[in-house]
Amino acid sequence: MFPDKLKQGDEIRVVSPAESLSIIAEDQRKLAIQRLEQLDVRVSYSTYAEINDDSGLSESIEKRVADLHEAFNDERVTMILTTIGGFDSNQLLRYLDYELIRQNPKIFCGFSDITILSNAIYQKTGLVTYNGPHFSTFGMKKGIEYTWDHFRQMFTQTTPYFIEQADHWSDDRWFLDQENRQFYTNEGYAVINEGSAAGRTLGGNLCTLNLLHGTEFMPALDNTILFLEDDEMTIPQTFDRDLQSLIHQPGFDQVKGLVIGRFQKKSNVSLDHIHAIIKSKQELSNIPVIAQASFGHTTPQFTFPIGGKAAIQASGQKASIQMIEY
Repeated sequence: MFPDKLKQGDEIRVVSPAESLSIIAEDQRKLAIQRLEQLDVRVSYSTYAEINDDSGLSESIEKRVADLHEAFNDERVTMILTTIGGFDSNQLLRYLDYELIRQNPKIFCGFSDITILSNAIYQKTGLVTYNGPHFSTFGMKKGIEYTWDHFRQMFTQTTPYFIEQADHWSDDRWFLDQENRQFYTNEGYAVINEGSAAGRTLGGNLCTLNLLHGTEFMPALDNTILFLEDDEMTIPQTFDRDLQSLIHQPGFDQVKGLVIGRFQKKSNVSLDHIHAIIKSKQELSNIPVIAQASFGHTTPQFTFPIGGKAAIQASGQKASIQMIEY
């Protein structure tokens, strides 16, 4: 089940299932709204988006769930866009009204900790969700064009398209200093295993996705192309074991391909590490694997569907990713 695309006059509701909107600077909020309004849409905040628990944890489960239910139930809202990630979106899973969500399908987009909700909602309702930028992402002044172009394409078009690599990437703390940014030349996709495949798209932040293992909220892995990334809190060893944990899940033997997002510098996960990790796993030997894709916790990032369809090809040093149904 695919949600409607954005059209003129629609409303985007900003919700905070994890960290609060209160941590986002006012000038960045204004810039994010201005950018989103280029789509001829209206942007609104959920009732409790900005409330922040004094303990430093996210707001109460009840208030975060209420905001999600209110957004899905509001006929004016076409897209639900998360404020930012965090750590505890998985607190909400047993409290969500999945029948309400199924009866009111809308675009739901975010990444990082939001991986929990995107995959769980898809599993429980069949609604295709999206791994893509947060509301806060659009408060970025420089280096946002690639992210914006792919976001706009994903939510306003329907024809298949190839995801070209960005010509640059960055891993700086842009939200602390918008003017002095550090960008690197992007050398493009890295082919780890050759081959071609097509399948349903699943994934997101690996260590977050793994929190769904063994639960009713974990999507089936058969006939999928997995898009996986991790943040600065990972190291080669934890990425290795988190990937192995996913490989041990039922249905992984029917996974068709793997796309790995670019790692943050602090993780110290090099391309050599990725090669060694992938090649060490016999379960991956017969599927195409592409690394250094532009999604995850570095910028810029493309958007991909959870439950859509993609095709990948990898041969020699050339690779391609095509979004087919999204």
